Amino acid sequence: MDRYYYELTVKPEVYYELFLDLILSLTTEAIQEIDEAIIIRSQDNLDDIKDGIEAFTSELSNAFNTVIKCDITLEKKENQDWIKVYQQSVQPILVEPFYIHPSWNDPKDGYINISIDPTLAFGSGHHETTASCLKAIGQYVKKDMSICDVGCGSGILGIAATKLGAIVDICDTDDIAVEDALKNFNINNIKPNRSWDGSAALANKTYDIVIANIVADVLIFIHKDLKKITKDGGMMILSGIMNQYCKKVIDKFLQDKNYSLVDQIDQNEWTTLIIKKD
Repeated sequence: MDRYYYELTVKPEVYYELFLDLILSLTTEAIQEIDEAIIIRSQDNLDDIKDGIEAFTSELSNAFNTVIKCDITLEKKENQDWIKVYQQSVQPILVEPFYIHPSWNDPKDGYINISIDPTLAFGSGHHETTASCLKAIGQYVKKDMSICDVGCGSGILGIAATKLGAIVDICDTDDIAVEDALKNFNINNIKPNRSWDGSAALANKTYDIVIANIVADVLIFIHKDLKKITKDGGMMILSGIMNQYCKKVIDKFLQDKNYSLVDQIDQNEWTTLIIKKD
């Protein structure tokens, strides 16, 4: 890898699509669009492309008989080991009894270690909803319990429950999420009991605990399915709920008399609810 690379940023005030079409015709280098700007990066000097864009801006101004403004900045930057930079930015997190870390970090003695290679804050333990779900799992999930992780995402919650000795099924309506979850199970040298692409309605049994870290509106929409697959005497761990929607979720799930709120974990603007089916 060369020590330096060149970055050309083009930000037109108007006719963005015309500038984008021009740039695509001028170069096959990497292009990024962000905040109404077009960014070109290359190991080679980009002076010729810069000159071409400046000439195009001038011709466009003449054609429309007005001043077309376009901010054009060319910088020479030092290359970095981008993989190393990314790895350093993803820090392990402790949510007792779990220690969640990317695969390139060492496990921690005295904790239940979960190895996750994250792509987003969600599903890595860093987001409040995941962290509060992990707290609830650590408190309520016991060995040999049957668990269903609905909307499994990265699989971190199902992995946590499995490492506590539970028998875990996972599902997600996004088949890519299920695939990623299974990869993360594999990284941890464990497997779910069952996995499927689709909703909770496809479950063929009832569970001691049903986990659903989704969003408030979806929880409300699928509340009947979640209740149906929860055993009598079982619980639901519901998360992804912003504080302002908490009452709406509680009212929906507690509208039947045989359901009760047994715990609530608040973390910043997010809430996790633990609801028991009596």
